[in-house]
Amino acid sequence: MSSGAVRAPVSQLIHSKEDEVESEEPKKKSREDWRKAKELEEARKAGTAPAAVDEEGRDINPHIPQYISNAPWYYNAQGPTLKHQRPQREDEQGQLEKRAPKGLDITKLVTKYRKGACENCGAMTHKKKDCLERPRKILAKYAESIVVHDEHVVQETAVNYDEKRDRWSSYDPANHKEIIEEYEKVEEAKRQLKAEKLKKNPDAEFSDDNDNEDKYVDEVDMPGTKVDSKQRITVRNLRIREDTAKYLRNLDPNSAYYDPKTRSMRDNPNPHMAPEEVEFAGENFVRFSGDTTKHATAQLFAWEAHGKGVDVHLLAEPTKLELLQKEYDKKKEQFKSSTKEHIVEKYGGEEHLKAPPKTLLLAQSEEYIEYSRSGKVIKGMEKPKARSIYEEDVMINNHTTVWGSYWNGGRWGYKCCKSFIKNSYCIGMKDPEAATELLQPSTSSNIPESEAVTADPISEQPNESSSSSSSSSSSSESSSSSSSSSSSSSSQMKSAPAIPPLSNNHHHAQPINPLDPLDSSDTDSEPDEPNERGRNDGTLLASDPPKPL
Repeated sequence: MSSGAVRAPVSQLIHSKEDEVESEEPKKKSREDWRKAKELEEARKAGTAPAAVDEEGRDINPHIPQYISNAPWYYNAQGPTLKHQRPQREDEQGQLEKRAPKGLDITKLVTKYRKGACENCGAMTHKKKDCLERPRKILAKYAESIVVHDEHVVQETAVNYDEKRDRWSSYDPANHKEIIEEYEKVEEAKRQLKAEKLKKNPDAEFSDDNDNEDKYVDEVDMPGTKVDSKQRITVRNLRIREDTAKYLRNLDPNSAYYDPKTRSMRDNPNPHMAPEEVEFAGENFVRFSGDTTKHATAQLFAWEAHGKGVDVHLLAEPTKLELLQKEYDKKKEQFKSSTKEHIVEKYGGEEHLKAPPKTLLLAQSEEYIEYSRSGKVIKGMEKPKARSIYEEDVMINNHTTVWGSYWNGGRWGYKCCKSFIKNSYCIGMKDPEAATELLQPSTSSNIPESEAVTADPISEQPNESSSSSSSSSSSSESSSSSSSSSSSSSSQMKSAPAIPPLSNNHHHAQPINPLDPLDSSDTDSEPDEPNERGRNDGTLLASDPPKPL
């Protein structure tokens, strides 16, 4: 075992490795080596020494500076070369015409299931979860015999710049022929159907457009578009035709500058006109809208604070800057208020600080307000908001006030006639007690239904002669029989039994018209107290005497 091989000592192996490392690393040039290289370079420039030659045998111009001729360290150049400065053309050019096979490989037919193939169809190029065929009743894995073709597997190879960006890579123009043939078959079927229809009805007229999609294109009205039915092109206009271009606002070349690239005009094209009359005042308003003013104030505060030695920056520390600005504003207001209090305390005059507004002192203001005859604001002030769903100053059914203008006894009504019935006709009643007695029902049942009179609120008034005669006779009879009627009514009230309230199946007495004259017999009895449930249907008995208007 020890006789065959001669082993070198460890020290010798270490020295040999150091020599290899030193041979790989470039040796440091001495001063003499630098001097010789400099003389050789000057001789080559002067033409007394031959020029340096690269690895391809071509001369290197000695006047090329070193930062161009010297190859970088990662290029691993073994000698003088300019290869790193020249474009290196690849030998293999991109094959734009090559097509990768796609679809099924019909050259090979498989009839038996192979291990590792798709359990559904039996192809080797995909698994069961990636299979695009419908699930079979008997899977190919358990079937005795199958008929399947494998797909072409596209091998991923390195492609160059043009191959990677080729839009028509692996495109077969023969596929487009199938689409053309399909359209030709459809057109042929249309022609046959048209010929059959003409045979059945020769007098029929058929249009040539055949439900063309451009049949109604002229009727399409889209703002900002122009449709040409012949060329089938839709052109989007750059602006609305009713709008005026910015550069046409003022044709003076010395006016505001219009930038055609950005289509912007920052300055006002008509600075001599009043701001209220100018339709377009430039686009500089964007610089002062939103939070731009707030941002500019914060930036100015940051600059001033930084100039006074405070380490703060708007973009680096926005939260810190905002807190500092709030604290500064708070202390500034406190200082102003303390200074104001000190001056008032020293010199007085606090009563002048609490002066009323100038509109009260001068009884006028600079605000223009125009009023109507009724006192409503027409112009110059914000109109009051409508607080009702009903139209203002619109009265119905002869009323002079609106529903809800009167309140009594827990009910709403009309103030003009004291009526509690909504949408009723106004009868001009002014006394609320009379209206209450008029609208409250009577439960007296000693008057037969035949004596009840129907009150028509819209009926015409009687003639003056008949009304005056009837009223005079009724007044004389009522005065002569006042004493007898009072005694008879009191005795009748004592002897009359209690009458239960009216039920729903009783016929109500019809209401009476207060404008119609009453007979003398109607005033003999006084109205009884209303029943428990009250009567809201407005019916009145003849025994209820209304008071005169």
